[in-house]
Order: sequence, then C-alpha cells, then structure tokens
Amino acid sequence: MMPSTHPLERDLGMRYYASDTPGIGGRLRSTPADFIVEELPLPIPDQEGPYLICRLTKINWELQRAVKEIAKRLGISHRRISWAGTKDKNAVTTQFISIYDVSLDAIERVNIPDISLEVVGRSQHPLRLGGLAGNRFEVMIRECLKEDLPARVQAVTEAVSAGIPNYYGLQRFGVIRPVTHVVGERILKGDYEGAVAAYIGRAYPMEPEEVQQARTRFLETGDARAALADLPVRMTYERAMANHLAANPGDYAGALRVLPPKLLSLFVSAFQSCLFNHALSARIDAGLSLTEPEVGDRLLFENGREDVVTARNQQAARIQIRRGRCRIALFIPGAEPVRVYGPMDDILHDLMQGRGIDAADFERASRFVETAFSGVLRAISLSTDVEAEVAGTDLRLRFSLPPGHYATTVCREYMKAEPYLMI
Repeated sequence: MMPSTHPLERDLGMRYYASDTPGIGGRLRSTPADFIVEELPLPIPDQEGPYLICRLTKINWELQRAVKEIAKRLGISHRRISWAGTKDKNAVTTQFISIYDVSLDAIERVNIPDISLEVVGRSQHPLRLGGLAGNRFEVMIRECLKEDLPARVQAVTEAVSAGIPNYYGLQRFGVIRPVTHVVGERILKGDYEGAVAAYIGRAYPMEPEEVQQARTRFLETGDARAALADLPVRMTYERAMANHLAANPGDYAGALRVLPPKLLSLFVSAFQSCLFNHALSARIDAGLSLTEPEVGDRLLFENGREDVVTARNQQAARIQIRRGRCRIALFIPGAEPVRVYGPMDDILHDLMQGRGIDAADFERASRFVETAFSGVLRAISLSTDVEAEVAGTDLRLRFSLPPGHYATTVCREYMKAEPYLMI
C-alpha cells in the first residue's frame, strides 16, 4: 500500500493506494465527453402504471438541477421525479428516471439544451436510490507522464483486478466544495447554525474569487441580507437559505429545510461516508488485508446476505472471498444500536466517539431530515477488469462497477494526482 500525500484526500480518509506503482499523472474530464457513464438498469417492467420511466441523457448537468429544470418545463413539482443513481456533472451520462403522472406528449415537448428524455416504459412504482444493476464507464485521462507509461498502466490494471480500497470518491463530498460531510456532522450534532455557516460560508480555492469573498463575508458576519447582495444569482440553494434567514433571523433549522430533502439527506450520509473512509484507512494502518478475513469481520455476499467471520468458519470465508462470492465489509453506523463483532466495529465506534456523535444523534437527524439513517454495510474492496488503452500520453479506460462504487476511486489508482485534477 502506498500512502497518499494529498491533504484533501487524507482529510476525507482516502489515505492509501493499493498499488505501489508511481502515478501516471494526467487530467480527467478535459471535456465532458472524456467521462462517459451509462447506467445499467434493473429490468424495466412491462406494465401499466402512473410512473413514466425515461432514459435521461445529459451533458455537463448536475442531476438535481437537471431534474428541477425538467420539472419546470413539465409544470410539475420536482418531487414527482425520482432516480436510481446520482451521476457526475462534468460528464456525458445516461440514466433512468421515473416521473409521476405526466403524459408521453408532455415529455416529447421538453426541449432543454444538452438534455434528452426518452420514454422507455411505465411502472406502478417510482425508481428508488440504489435500484440499478451498476454503471459502465469510458474514461479518458489526458496528458499522462510519458515515463514507463504502458508498464505503469499494466501494473495498476492488475492491482485493480485484484482489489483496491473501496473509498467513497471526492464527488460524494462535493467536487468543487467538499463540504457536504462537514454540514452533515453539524446537523448530527444539532448545530444548525454551524451547518448553515458551513454550507453558505465555507470558501474553497477552485471557486471564483467573487464567490469566495461572498462566502467569507457571510462566515465572518452572518449577515443574510448582505449575502443576498453578494451571492451570484446562479447560487440558488445558498440564496434560498439566506433569503429565509433575512426574513426569519436566527431560524437556522428553517434555513436548512428550504433545501431539497434529498440534499439534506446527502449531508448526513456524506458524513457516514467519511467515517467509512477513515475506518478503512485505519484497517490498512493496522496492517490488515482487504481480502484476508479476520475473526469478527463482517461479510457481504453478492445476493445481499450478511455473515460474520468466526474461528470456525474463517477458512470457508477465505475460500468464498477468493471465489468472488462475498467481500469483507464495514458496517457504517446509524440510528440503530451496533453489535460489536470485531476490531473494525471498535474502530468505527472510536471514530464516532472522537467526533462526539452517537446513535441518538442519528435518530435526531433522521427526524429532522425525515430520512432513516439506520446504518449500512459496505464492501471494503473494489475490483473490476479494466480495458486500458494507451495512445501517446492519453489513457482510455473502460470498466463497469456495481451501484455505489466510484469510477474516480479506480482512476486515482492510476493517476495518484492532486484530487482537483479528477473533477
């Protein structure tokens, strides 16, 4: 394992690479067409129902904003649109969405630049987050280092096939502004003023200077009316929060609630993701393997079944892992009590205790956000067969991943570059 030297990755818990090969550098997403994502859906039902299932293709659109624009053109609430997976903004993405109670003719009249909608079926039920088979990626990394490029690519390709740390990628926390986990931690602590201050007021170096200045002024003064004057019109979420505070001084909980419920939920789940990354790196710190089970490790099988490694079944678990039938997993805590089986559960408990957060905080956040945070099991390793093609100093990668796995986690193994070069 090679340690990451990038402060942002280390802050987010992404402290290791599986491969010891020097990075190839380069840049992702020179254009949106350099990052193509195709959602692999579950079988689309052939039935009648109030939900239209549509194939959504978009170029350089953030999903929440695309959905709001589609809803606006249809004259409906954006809450009537749901999806199975959240896709990247700076990319060409194809995915499926469900829209409640709209006609085929209405869909055909939607005309938005760089967005296309195609009706593919109907359903009795909306799509739910995670309800997909996976995603297929075609990624171009440009301007790589020339030195030993084919050999370095081959070495990392073999490492990815064997298994790399299954970190949550940078986009889980915010691409230009990796702040979502910070807001989530404040919500969990009941510090709604701190959550608003972090969301509106934390400035990051990749933002335009005028935006950084506006954020810093709000962080220093808390002046919501000044923020409305300073924040660009395009920053609709921040302005909506500032507008609420201007009309309702001190109502920070209300300011958070003007945000879409799914975004509020994302804040808390991003904090859970950050916990997972740090716990996974702590496992590597302890010299424990991603693929060799220890007594007390949790196992996650392909069909969703769960088990725990014991002294009696340890050898059988090792065989099942080698055959690809299950993976070692970490349980990310939530509102439900966690039964401690082994050292990884202790590590996660210590991480939460160090942040001053417990199950009761997740229960309170569940009520505030109106989303259940019951905890989730996630595999600690990611492996896939990558088709890699070197052309000069460019590298094209083709691979597929299960739901909830990040293509940038694969790309960072090759690049080992500054995270902002992958946005």
